[in-house]
Amino acid sequence: MVRRIACLSVFLLAAPSLGEGLPRCNFGAGALPSQTAPRQPHGSQLPIDNIVVLMQENRSFDHYFGQIHFEGQPRARRVPRNASNPDPTNPGGPPIRRFHQDHYCEVADLDHSWNGTHHEWDGGAMDGFTAANVDSNDPTGSRTMGYYDKTDLPFYYALYSTFAMADRYFCSTLTQTFPNRFYLLAGTSFGHIRNDFPNFAAGEYSQRTIFNSLDEAGVSWKVYYDQVPFAGLFGYVRSHAANTVPFAQFMTDAQAGTLPQVSFVDPIFIAQANVENDEHPPSNIQVGQSFVSSAVGAFVDSPQWSHGALLLTYDEHGGYFDHVRPPPACTPDDVEPMLESGDVPGHFDRYGIRVPFVVVSPYSRKHYVSHRVYDHGSILRFIETRFDLPALTRRDANADPLLRLFKFSRPSFPVAPTLPAATIDDAQFAACASAPPPSP
Repeated sequence: MVRRIACLSVFLLAAPSLGEGLPRCNFGAGALPSQTAPRQPHGSQLPIDNIVVLMQENRSFDHYFGQIHFEGQPRARRVPRNASNPDPTNPGGPPIRRFHQDHYCEVADLDHSWNGTHHEWDGGAMDGFTAANVDSNDPTGSRTMGYYDKTDLPFYYALYSTFAMADRYFCSTLTQTFPNRFYLLAGTSFGHIRNDFPNFAAGEYSQRTIFNSLDEAGVSWKVYYDQVPFAGLFGYVRSHAANTVPFAQFMTDAQAGTLPQVSFVDPIFIAQANVENDEHPPSNIQVGQSFVSSAVGAFVDSPQWSHGALLLTYDEHGGYFDHVRPPPACTPDDVEPMLESGDVPGHFDRYGIRVPFVVVSPYSRKHYVSHRVYDHGSILRFIETRFDLPALTRRDANADPLLRLFKFSRPSFPVAPTLPAATIDDAQFAACASAPPPSP
């Protein structure tokens, strides 16, 4: 998660192209759901009492679910047959097309830095992925074009085709992990475009997050972590140590029906390929799938299932190709990106690359695909809508609160559906065991 990739050459950030609609940014920090969407249900009008947020790492939508249109969910947007990127070694020659990846652990991480992601986006052309991911072991950068399918990720394909998924859910900004996870917790990255740790000697990040809002409204919360709690970068969370507990406690609380009203779940971020379960390359994708399966299984078997919702997504695309260009977004605040010499110029006025998203709930629409635009601010707005909390920034104030993915009049799944096992291929596991350790 803390990998830092070398920056690419500076190029100009393109303005919104013709026909690219600008977002409505009418509301700001402090706006209540009843003000931003007065006709939508909110508060106790929503039959959801427990919300679980599970965010994995570094996979684009096309990389994981580009095939789901053909393998379980035909309503999902299909990848164009000619989807490709130029061959950096032969720019005028045949392009590099998508291909079925035959191994589950990448040898090396891909570029998902601010500079690399802007290069991949290329003003909306979505044709810079291969060039951004050239290295000595992959001179064409072709690994960015690899994808997985139902045979590789059977649990995920069943989960996404059974419940309500979104095929226009974007990460929040065109850069890497920390800034995007900041958006999940605070609706902004406070100007950060890199994986910047706070100066712990001087104190943790002191900015306001969703946890402040929850406590002020008397809403219970916990962060369950499998290694370290990402939210612990914020001083407010560190000062509430009783609210951050190991993932094993999530399993216990789910079984006992004692999950708090809002839960955030963090995976193992840094470990060997077959131990790290966040799905960040080079970790084994099936180990990550198994971790998610265990969390989902505990949740759907919980006494709290009948009035719960688990939201599963990914922090950002991890450098993997996606063909859908991110649309413009509301700037969260007036803080500009912390650019350094050589950085690509830009602002926080555009979403990042598209990532997977699914709602697991008895009230989730059955076998449904939403084509509306969402980002991590939508998760915040869903929490704020359920508990009548004020928006943290302009981004979450104007975000779509995900309600279209639910059918609140009657549960679609009063009894949780049976899903296939999240199997781990023995041969792939052995191959991943010999993979090099992740880069720091």
